[in-house]
Amino acid sequence: MRPDAGSMAQAAADVVPALVLAGGAILIVFYALFVRRTLQVWAAALATVTLAASGYAVGVFLGDPPGITFFGTFAADGVNLWATAIILVVTVLTVALSVEWFATDARHGEYYAVLLFSALGAVLLTGAVDLMELVIAMMLASVTAYTMAGYHRRSRSSSEAAIKYFLLGGLANGVMVYGVALLFGLAGSTTFAELEAGLATADPLPLVVGFGMLAMGVAFKLGALPAHQWMPDVAQGAPAPAAAFLLVAGKVGALVVLARLVGVLPETQVGWRPVVALLAAATMTLGNLAALWQDDVRRLLGWSSVSQTGYGLLAVVAVGRSDLAIPALLFFLAAYALGNMAAFGVVVELRGLTDREAYRGLAGPHPWLMGGLTVAFLSFVGIPPLGGFAAKLLLMGAVIDAGYTWLAVLTIVNSAISLFYYARVIGPAYFGERAQPRPVMGRWAGAAVMVAVIGVVAVGVGAQPLAQAWGTLSLLGR
Repeated sequence: MRPDAGSMAQAAADVVPALVLAGGAILIVFYALFVRRTLQVWAAALATVTLAASGYAVGVFLGDPPGITFFGTFAADGVNLWATAIILVVTVLTVALSVEWFATDARHGEYYAVLLFSALGAVLLTGAVDLMELVIAMMLASVTAYTMAGYHRRSRSSSEAAIKYFLLGGLANGVMVYGVALLFGLAGSTTFAELEAGLATADPLPLVVGFGMLAMGVAFKLGALPAHQWMPDVAQGAPAPAAAFLLVAGKVGALVVLARLVGVLPETQVGWRPVVALLAAATMTLGNLAALWQDDVRRLLGWSSVSQTGYGLLAVVAVGRSDLAIPALLFFLAAYALGNMAAFGVVVELRGLTDREAYRGLAGPHPWLMGGLTVAFLSFVGIPPLGGFAAKLLLMGAVIDAGYTWLAVLTIVNSAISLFYYARVIGPAYFGERAQPRPVMGRWAGAAVMVAVIGVVAVGVGAQPLAQAWGTLSLLGR
């Protein structure tokens, strides 16, 4: 039966933040096509206005979230809205980091359209409660991500990162589509609400296979084992502002949609919780151990992002067993997103400086930049009163509630390990011989670093009211 015009209009009204992003991206495409090169930079202003308008719509909806909408395929609930807000903040910071970085690129304007489309894909992932919508959102987020990773087409490292990213993504997303087809065949529907009912009596073997294949695509976007290798490659080879965005936005969308998905699976038949727990343990441990030996700061941040994925999966382990699961998930996403943007922002402001030895003694001539990098790293470790501390505290509380105390212990051990490789950068920066001042990118990148650092501190200091607000949220509009 065809939906009537009234229901279509209401559905469109419920997804205004996403529609604003799509409209702004399309507008920038046409702007970049028809203006001369010297005016391409104004596409950044159009992108910022679009993001501000989308953020305003999110703020309006937070007072009364629409819930499950668009004919049962999209959850415009509190979790989606808060996750969307995180993605929008990350995208604004990426725009600020990109203005001066891409200033000499003839395709400067087109970049912001691709950036907004990628943000749209991540936003759609956070609200996906339908397998087909999940696939479309994943494809949109992935295709635009490949483009951003290889945006410096004359750079060998950028092209190599994009090709590796594309090949791994093509394999993982192809496997995911087969998993979606299998689950649809078992349940007779693609919406999560009907999957919950349809899969309850499904044959366990094809159910496990279907979920495993679907999880492969989500693991790719997360940067979790076994589809994690793109993260250090993209972190090292992609344009630095694009790398900062790609390591965050997709993770936000994928973690939220995974938390929604596992909530509808029959746990007695699939047994997904111990599998996710083992995946979290392996991902965080591999990421931290691999980062110990990195002398390239950007590659170090890539492996650090792999380990952070492992921490984020703790919230998924606790879904359905702990009231702390959703607050822990949102705290982790906010703290990680801001910390990663701050760390990459320092790299951008130092004009792509990535050799670890080149940071030796830089705390003298660049105290505020090294201070920002230190705050980001300490937040990743989980030092109070920074946002990462509140996030890890909630994550460990959630998995303890869920009966996985050993995961909390492993998180503490991994956090201690991570301190060593962060110290390999920060220690020489402060205690090495004073270095000569380095050329910096400009005021926009510097402002982005400052905002991200302030955000990391603010999330930690404001942990209690945020936890209270996020503690009332639920998944799937319930």
